[in-house]
Parts: sequence; C-alpha cells; structure tokens
Amino acid sequence: MDIEKAASKNCEHLIEAFHEHVFTESYNRIKKCLDFLSEDEVWYSPNEHVNSIGNLILHLCGNAKQYILSGIGGKIDARKRQDEFDSVKTTNKAGLNQQLDELKEALIPVLSEIDAEKLNEVKKVQGFEKTVLAILIHVIEHFSYHTGQITFLVKFIKNIDTGYYAGVDLNITE
Repeated sequence: MDIEKAASKNCEHLIEAFHEHVFTESYNRIKKCLDFLSEDEVWYSPNEHVNSIGNLILHLCGNAKQYILSGIGGKIDARKRQDEFDSVKTTNKAGLNQQLDELKEALIPVLSEIDAEKLNEVKKVQGFEKTVLAILIHVIEHFSYHTGQITFLVKFIKNIDTGYYAGVDLNITE
C-alpha cells in the first residue's frame, strides 16, 4: 500500500472513531442519562462549582459547533460560551436531545469533507492554533470528559447504575 492510500485509510479510521466515540458512545450515554432524570433534575447542580447536566449538554454543543463547524468548516463563530453555563432551565429534555441531534446533522457534512491532507491544516479556534487532527481529538476527548461528568451526576442524583455495560463481560482478557 502506498503512503497516500495508507494516509487516506488512517483518515477514514479517524472519522469512524469520531462517529463511534461521539455520535454513538457519548450520545447514547447522554441520552440514556436524560431518560433517567426529571425535567428539574436535568438542571440540578449540587453547588456553584458544578455544572448541571443541562449546562454540560449546551456546552458540548457550543464547543463542537465552534471547533468543527467554525474551526474546520469555516462557518461564522457566533458562540457565546458563558451563556452555556449561565442558562438555567432554558430548554427541556426533548429540546436538549433535539440540540444534540441537530449538532450531529450539522457536523456530518463537515466531517465527510476531511481527508488525509486536511488533517495537517492549521486552524484558529478559540484563540488557539490547532491542526484539524488536534481539533478532532479535542472534540472526542471533550465529549468523553463531559459525558463522564453527566454520568457521575446521574449516579449521584438517582443512586443508580447506568447499566452501560449490562450483559457485557468486561473481564475478558483476550
């Protein structure tokens, strides 16, 4: 396999990993967490230093729009980051789910245009200069990080096991 084909294949794997980790794993977990909660619990915060699940979802959507739609896709960056944290009960669970779905719909065309050559392009996002590769990694890890916070809050609020791995033997070593 020549270098160009290998680079192209690696790029495809990266975009597939983005879809798997963000649009499948994180989205499914966030949506499952929302299902466990009442409308009021979505906006619960145990103290002023912990964001509510509603705020975290707004923040994830704002961040991904800024980094991917604006940073990679060239759309105008109209993000007002602080609003993501200041908003309280601005939307219900259905609205938060809809924002996630609309984000996915908006991101897919931008992701589909990324090729191996584009991964090395440098973009300015949120005052930082990052390669497209670094932007994709950032959004994947950002979703993972905040999905963990959302999961923790649900477990804290409801005293439940989210059942992400129900029926799966995680002790297999092969």
